[in-house]
Order: sequence, then structure tokens, then C-alpha cells
Amino acid sequence: MGSGVKWKSALLLLLPIPALLGSLFIGAYPLPPEITLQVIMAKIASPFAQSPWPQVYETVLFEIRLPRIILALIGGVALSVSGASLQGVFRNPLVDSYILGVSAGAGLGAAIAIAFLPSIPGVTQVLAFSFGFLAFLVTYFVARERGETPVVSLVLAGIIVTALFSAALSMIKFFTEAERLAGVVYWLMGSLAIAGWREVAQTLPAIGVAFLIIFFMRWRLNVLSMGDEEAKSLGVNIERDRLIVLFATTLMASSFVSVAGIIGWVGLVVPHIIRMLIGTPDNRVVIPLSASVGAVFLILADDLARSVTTFELPVGVLTTVIGAPFFLYLLKRRGGGTWK
Repeated sequence: MGSGVKWKSALLLLLPIPALLGSLFIGAYPLPPEITLQVIMAKIASPFAQSPWPQVYETVLFEIRLPRIILALIGGVALSVSGASLQGVFRNPLVDSYILGVSAGAGLGAAIAIAFLPSIPGVTQVLAFSFGFLAFLVTYFVARERGETPVVSLVLAGIIVTALFSAALSMIKFFTEAERLAGVVYWLMGSLAIAGWREVAQTLPAIGVAFLIIFFMRWRLNVLSMGDEEAKSLGVNIERDRLIVLFATTLMASSFVSVAGIIGWVGLVVPHIIRMLIGTPDNRVVIPLSASVGAVFLILADDLARSVTTFELPVGVLTTVIGAPFFLYLLKRRGGGTWK
């Protein structure tokens, strides 16, 4: 890896820091920048001291904006790393975590909770996570043939499972009362509006563990991306390694989707940006840089969602509006050959 790539990689790894700090200044409640900085510095210096400014300032910064920004950072890492990992496993640049049926399963679980169990606290997150993981398990075991899980079978099984869960979701929406249907539709659009420290605590452990698994296996992703025969010839247990990667990516995606809804295109676009910038598909570099740039991508998208209009936009809509045209640009620029 040349010195130019090393400097570029170091710069990309540091990007989440200014994105996180800058996002603290953005929001519907007006906070002067100098006051914001004073509140932050005073809180760092004396966390338990009495503040000389209105309590609402600290509430806005540390109870509303900061947990939301951290959740966006965590979600960006989860979606981008899961997308990059699956693109390596499937050897296909058009794959992300939702090809395994995670989004359709999570959507069905959330719809059931919102439509029929609205009075039970936390049930939406629990059912969204459970059904998202269930969809992955169904996909994996449907694709398994004679002790092996071919990539083509996984893709086809994912398409079938997604179709089945999507059909069940449509039936749930059809029988849902109008006032609750709005909640289902809004959840499916994806939003970080409900973000709080509880949601951060729910997602961070699972996503953190799954990310570490992928991070330490990233060199094995290079071997898996060479194809089954080449990987076997190098002595790699492809069934074990593939299952571990699929399990970790599903854990990351379903954990985040369970609290934020369906936010697409992050896992598809960000790895392409990284490969384009550094000029290599080496997952030892792509995985950590995808985590960094994915975090920045979702933080900035959420900044737009909560500041571009007087009302809050679903961030999942914005990621689609930003991601789809950019991905089309990449395809046109590379002539369709985005996997090198």
C-alpha cells in the first residue's frame, strides 16, 4: 500500500470526529455556536457541576442530539460494514445486507408490533430484531444443500424469503387500522427521531461484537471472494467462515433496523466509494474505511433530515435520494464494472 493510499486512509478514518462534533450544532432548537462550545467544554471539565445557563441547553445537547448522532454513527458502521462484507462473500458488488431478507423480516415484525401490540413497551424493537434474524435463518437453511451453502442458492433463497415476508407485511398493512397504519409506514421509511440512550445501549453491544468479528476476519473475506474452489485449495473452511460472516452481518443489520427502521443504500454505496477512492478491493482496508465513511454518511444524512425543512424527514428516504443517483453515477463512470 503506497504512501498516498496510507494518508488517504488515515484521513478517512478521522472523518467521523468532525462530523460528530459539527452535528452537535445542527437542530431545530437554536443554540448559538459559542454557547454550544461552552456547554460541551464545561461538561467535559466538570460533569457534575451546576451549569450557569438554562438546563434546556444541556438537555438538547446531551439527551437529544448526542444520542441521536451516536446512533447514526453506530448505524452507519453496521450497514456499511455488513454491505462490504456480503459483497466479498457473494463476490457481487450489488449485494447488501437486505439480500438475506433482513429488512423484510424486520419490517414484518415491526408492523405486527405497531398494528396489534402498541401498548407493550419495547415490543417493536424486539419483534423487528427477532423477525429480521428469523428471515436470515430461513434464507440460510433453505439455501443449504448436502451440507453446503452455494452462493447462488443463498441469493435465490434471499429473494424468495424477502418476497414471502413482504407479502405477509402487505397483508398486515391491509388489516391495520388507519391511524396505526401511518405508524407502520413511517417506521418502514426509517428514522432516528426516537433515538435516545436506551436505543444506543440496545444496539451498541451487538453491533460492536459483530463488527469486531468482521474486522478480525477481513483477510478471510479476501479468500472467500476468490471463489469456493480457490478458497478450499488454500485450506479455508468456507462453510464455517461464510456462516460466521453471514451471522455477524445479520446481527449488525437487524440490531440497527430494529430501532431505526429500514434505511437503505448505505451498505451498497459506501463500499463502492471506498474502493473508488483507494483503488483496491482489499477487505483489510475496505472494512475499516467503510465503517468510518458509513458513519459519516449516515450522520450527515440525518443532519439533513432534521434541518432541511421545518418538519423532520425520514432519513431512509434521504439515503435513497442521495444513494441511488450516486450509485447510478458510479455505474456509468465505471461502465458497469465496479468490481475489480
